[in-house]
Amino acid sequence: MEVSAVRPQSPVATSTAPTLIQEAPTGFLARLNDLPLQRKLMLGGGIAAVLAIIVATILWSQQADYKVLYANLSDKDGGAVLAQLSQMNIPYKHADGGNAILVPADKVHDVRLKLASAGLPKGGVVGYELMETQRFGVTQFQERLNFQRGLEGELTRSIESLAAVSSARVHLALPNQNGFFREQQKPSASVVLTLHSGRTLDRTQIAGIVHLVSSSVPEMSPKAVSVLDQTGSLLSGPDGSDQDGLDAQQLQYVHQVENSLTKRVVDLLEPVVGRDNLRAQVTAEVDFSQVESTAEEFKPNQAQKADAAIRSMQTTETTGSSAATPTGIPGAATNQPPVPATAPINGASQPLQTAGGANNGSSNSHREAVTNYELDKTVRVTRNATGGIKRLNAAVVINNVTKTDAKGKTSTVPLSQEELDKLTTLVREAVGYSEGRGDSVKVINAPFKVEKIEAEDIPFWKNADLRDGLRSLAVPATLLVLALIVVFGAIRPALKAAEKARPERLEAVVDDAEALPDGEGLPALAAPANNVVAQRLEAARQLAKENPVAVANIVRGWVSKEA
Repeated sequence: MEVSAVRPQSPVATSTAPTLIQEAPTGFLARLNDLPLQRKLMLGGGIAAVLAIIVATILWSQQADYKVLYANLSDKDGGAVLAQLSQMNIPYKHADGGNAILVPADKVHDVRLKLASAGLPKGGVVGYELMETQRFGVTQFQERLNFQRGLEGELTRSIESLAAVSSARVHLALPNQNGFFREQQKPSASVVLTLHSGRTLDRTQIAGIVHLVSSSVPEMSPKAVSVLDQTGSLLSGPDGSDQDGLDAQQLQYVHQVENSLTKRVVDLLEPVVGRDNLRAQVTAEVDFSQVESTAEEFKPNQAQKADAAIRSMQTTETTGSSAATPTGIPGAATNQPPVPATAPINGASQPLQTAGGANNGSSNSHREAVTNYELDKTVRVTRNATGGIKRLNAAVVINNVTKTDAKGKTSTVPLSQEELDKLTTLVREAVGYSEGRGDSVKVINAPFKVEKIEAEDIPFWKNADLRDGLRSLAVPATLLVLALIVVFGAIRPALKAAEKARPERLEAVVDDAEALPDGEGLPALAAPANNVVAQRLEAARQLAKENPVAVANIVRGWVSKEA
């Protein structure tokens, strides 16, 4: 739209126009530059604050994850470690009330290696490295004492490497040896253990500690090692025997047996009475004693006709006779010599007789036979296995049966005696009931009490999870609120002021043009002789191109005034 061909203007108007008509800003930067100083400072400060908040958010989100470097350090070792970390310019934090030292997760292993090279943490226990710092002029007693301290430290480190042991102390008694063998005393040792909470040592672990200590000291017997825990209980006596009672493995075996039998009963009765309608408990008495017996058995005497092995046989036979005594009437017959003996080889001998048939003498014989047979001998050795069940006690409680009548009303009804007998039979079969062993199985019926668990109304500010979530969101939420305050409090008002700068400027030009006398407004724009007028004319044309609506309104106002 051309506005230069409006009315002619006198030359006087050209001198007053430059003081009334001002050039309107043409760009956004020009409008910002045209703002007041207060708005400019507000806009710049807001932009700087937003940038600072963005940088802080990025740095907070990229904060390194901290992990435990060392835990449960003594005050002396903790102070030495912190001093070394400060020298290495490594950030650290404390956790668990100062019992743990935290460092960035990506530097844990590197820091541990560097601290180990510096000999940290020392742990309060010295080993054989004590022998490396021997001073000149050390006496024999000091040398023996340092060796004993180093040996105790090495044994302590070895025992503390066990998973269940938190800390340990080893005391060695090493007597001086002399030249008399009979007067030499044997070394002994005492070990005090501090176990982790909820941890125990079984018999094999205690025996391992005893063997470790006794094997590390020459001529030390395992019977001379005593092991105690933090409560003062003697785990291994000076005679080498462990404490009375069951050890951890035996107790674990008993628990396994009881749990296995209880699970059998529950699995068997749950489909019958319901999942939550029974409680069962089985107690087992297990015999861990070792019994070994030896018996010798002999078979009874065998029959005469049976074949038997003869070990030895001895027969003794004795025969004797006396001279014949003359008898009868003396004569020629009595003067005859005696008849030769005619005794048989086998059998009883016949008495001697004279020729006349008279008994001329006496004889006797004795025969003895001894026969020894082999005897049968059976030697039987019986060794009973450990862990046998001596007795079982099973107790089962079953809830009342819930029944629903035709009207939909539910009620609990106790079990009949017949049903209880059936369930008792099932339980006996499940646990392997033995009457000769003295087992006991009791199944009773009782109504279960159902306690209503009321939800505890915990205020939301006492909820631990909510507090942790709010604590983690506190920093980003604070940064976001600050950013919104800066944007809506400083940046947005400044931008609105920049947007309004152009219409205000245009209204100022219009007001100045309307203040001129008739015929003294736009004609000055048509005078090309003056350079200032030419610049303003170009500015008016540019204004007409950028905002034709505003120029049309100005012209409309002029026309309406002339009308």
